[in-house]
Amino acid sequence: MENQYLVELAQKYGTPLYVYDADKIASQIKRLNDAFTGVNLKLKYATKALSNISVLKWIKKHGAGLDVVSIQEAYLGLKAGFDPKDILYTPNCVSIDEIIEAVDLGLTINIDNISILEQFGHRYKNTVPCCVRLNPHIMAGGNTKISTGHIDSKFGISILQMRHLLRVIETYNIHVIGLHIHTGSDILNPEAFLRGTEIIFEVAEDFSDLEFIDFGSGFKVAYKEEDVTTDIEMLGKELSKSFKNFCKARGKELELWFEPGKFIVSEAGYFLSKVNVIKTTPATVFVGLDTGMNHLLRPMMYDAYHTIENISNPSATQRVYTVVGYICETDTFGTDRKLSEVRERDIIAIKNAGAYGFSMASNYNSRYRPAEVLVHDGTDQLVRKRESLDDLLRNQIIVDFE
Repeated sequence: MENQYLVELAQKYGTPLYVYDADKIASQIKRLNDAFTGVNLKLKYATKALSNISVLKWIKKHGAGLDVVSIQEAYLGLKAGFDPKDILYTPNCVSIDEIIEAVDLGLTINIDNISILEQFGHRYKNTVPCCVRLNPHIMAGGNTKISTGHIDSKFGISILQMRHLLRVIETYNIHVIGLHIHTGSDILNPEAFLRGTEIIFEVAEDFSDLEFIDFGSGFKVAYKEEDVTTDIEMLGKELSKSFKNFCKARGKELELWFEPGKFIVSEAGYFLSKVNVIKTTPATVFVGLDTGMNHLLRPMMYDAYHTIENISNPSATQRVYTVVGYICETDTFGTDRKLSEVRERDIIAIKNAGAYGFSMASNYNSRYRPAEVLVHDGTDQLVRKRESLDDLLRNQIIVDFE
């Protein structure tokens, strides 16, 4: 999107503001579909990345299903028009009660621990098919907080517990139709996927009723111009080849599933904010924005880098600034960044903000969460109103102490 257009959106809808490029979302889905050839590919968008219902409806229009990690995300998916059978429910550390609710909704159930699997088997035996999430003990991902396939991870059933897992499945006659692995997010090297492929193909020999294998996701996207990203085309070529050979040897064509979230929506998102103040100290020049980590947590949570630009004054001389928020503790978006000279009331754009931006936003400091706008074919549409004081008070019960 051009800078001037983004400035106009900030002026029209106010700041802070999330803006999403619908056409970029569609092109990312197409790129994945084009990369995997000759296989029965099913994409399950990771709802947790961005769960705005209008975005979900747009993703459905382009042929993807959903991966949800909570029953609430499942209800959003159903509200957006997804068929229950196209929603994979992959929770972690939830009670059997939520699993039962998901079964009642008709979702595809993915179970990642033996305790819940035993309870599931005791209740349903072979009447409800399920998927099993395995932990392949592969360390992968851009940050330890988003690496989920290593031996100390809480996610999945360890491949070292295969004998125990198989005994439980046999004892309760559980109908397993899928196997799932997910090693982490921001995976640069396709070898991490290919190593996981070898492991899961070997494990699959013990499951005769498989209909799909789910390789999770974690594709790396560019946060800097020089960033190296996951080579989707190379991965598609290599993994499609090995998957076809696996299916041929098995004598049955299975579905190949992926759960991309960040890959689909991250680069489509822009987070716009207004400069409240330029604050000079003996060591630093701070750009203070009308937002904070309550609206974009990733830089403070994961030390994530996001490109930051002054889109109001793009051709001015560059100077060095530290860009910070208005929260009552350190909430830095970028340190020692070269920006076109910043003036108070300029509009600052933070790029690659589509994934885990609004979805991790909060009301910390009792600040209102931002509005969201979806742009398609040059037409902008408000898809979430900015919050107000009424929203902060909506579920509070005011006690009268008189």
